[in-house]
Formats: sequence, C-alpha cells, structure tokens
Amino acid sequence: MDLRKLKTLIDLVSDSNVQELEITEAEGKVRIVKGGSGVQATMVPQNVYAAMPVPTAPMAAAPAAAPALSEAASNVVALAGHSIKSPMVGSFYRASSPGAKPFVEVGDTVAVGDTVCIIEAMKILNEIEADKAGVVKKIMCENGQAVEYGQALIVIE
Repeated sequence: MDLRKLKTLIDLVSDSNVQELEITEAEGKVRIVKGGSGVQATMVPQNVYAAMPVPTAPMAAAPAAAPALSEAASNVVALAGHSIKSPMVGSFYRASSPGAKPFVEVGDTVAVGDTVCIIEAMKILNEIEADKAGVVKKIMCENGQAVEYGQALIVIE
C-alpha cells in the first residue's frame, strides 16, 4: 500500500467517529486505531502477525465493558473440554468434498485417529485426526473458513 493511500486513510479515521479500521490487501494488512492520544497506524506484511496495542478505555466506559467480559468468560466456561487445534494455516472443511457428508457432527463419538475435518493448505488436503476420544461438543469453524495455526477447530469431551 502506498503512503499517500495510507495517509488518506489515517486522515479519514481521525476526522470521523470510527475508532478502528483494518484493511487487508494482497501485499499486506493495515490496522488504524484511534486512541485518546491520536491515531496509530500499523502495517503488517501478509502472513506476518504482530500484537497490536489495545487502547485503554476511559473510566466512564469501564462499566459498559463489564457485561461483554462476562459474556466472553461464560463462552470459555461453556466450551470446557479438549480442543482439537489446527496444526497449520489453511482453509477448514468439514467434509471430503462439497456434496459429501461431514466427517463429524455435534454429538458424534470420535476415537483417537478418526478424521474430524480437512485443512487445505497450498492445494494439499490434510486430514486432521482426533487426538483424544470423546463426544463432539462444538464445531468452532464454518466450512471454508480460513484458520490459523493453533486455532481451536473442534471441542470434544
């Protein structure tokens, strides 16, 4: 992304009510965050991820953020169990082909070594196997969704 385009985006964010803007293009990703001290822009090359600083919320906004935190905490508690995690970056697929029956559904019992999904990376289909026996509690990804290394795919109990 050229600097003129980046400067224009920064000016637009600073002059508007938008607090955060993220744009992904072929050559990289740009994230612009407006905080109390001004606008911060971070440009990350494609496939490289950096921790972005989180702007501190004013004291008046703290009570409004508390319900969102408790909701997120309840989701973590509700998903207690063993997570089958992605061993690579790629695209998540529940079945071997678009019209085929999914490998697993919520409520299915899986054994160690059973194929639970496929991750496509660089045109190669990689079968992901259950590393623990149990019952499928939740499927965390949508069919065709891009997944990251270490991202939870399926929760089993």
